[in-house]
Amino acid sequence: MGNSALKAHLETAQKTGVFQLTGKGLTEFPEDLQKLTSNLRTIDLSNNKIDLLPPLIGKFSFLKSLVLNNNKLTALPEELCKLKKLETLHLNGNHLRQLPAAFGQLAALKTLSLSGNQLRTVPTQLCGLRHLDVVDLSRNQIQNVPDTVGELQTIELNLNQNQISQISVQISHCPRLKVLRLEENCLELSMLPQSILSDSQISLLAVEGNLFEIKKLRELEGYDKYMERFTATKKKFA
Repeated sequence: MGNSALKAHLETAQKTGVFQLTGKGLTEFPEDLQKLTSNLRTIDLSNNKIDLLPPLIGKFSFLKSLVLNNNKLTALPEELCKLKKLETLHLNGNHLRQLPAAFGQLAALKTLSLSGNQLRTVPTQLCGLRHLDVVDLSRNQIQNVPDTVGELQTIELNLNQNQISQISVQISHCPRLKVLRLEENCLELSMLPQSILSDSQISLLAVEGNLFEIKKLRELEGYDKYMERFTATKKKFA
């Protein structure tokens, strides 16, 4: 892509607050974007070959949405955590193994999508985020869900297609968790905390494709309580 094309994109972005350049084979974050640190609300650089996010990302103080799906990122800079207005962060299909230590400072974050990375655990940094609606950690390498998950404030947690064989009973204490997706993992029925059914806010539990038959779930104590929540929620959205 030539400089004139990039220049045209930059001029548009200056007016609209949106910079979108997807599927162009970019190997690095466009340095010229730093001229627009106060303009940009949205950056979408999906389907490129970017392997490094430079520290200058921290200067986009008005950024609300950052989308970097299907790149080659192996790590994120601490500077990313300075984006106090960031509400949406999509990093699906990269090579991330962990999140920066200060990730919990992204105070405005509502949607976090990390599907198809190399995470081995549910990042504890997420517990500090108060406004989460959706966290997608599907298609990673997560093997267990730790006790810290009880502090997670999200409404929906997607853990489909991991290698989860253990879940902390604390998950039933998540104050806002309504939707829990655990499809295609390695769960035995005995490893599914019954309190999810009997004593949580969860009204949609998706557990197909684990090491037990779904009809066995219906025999568990608390299943009727879960069904009450499920039905009530369904009516609300019908």
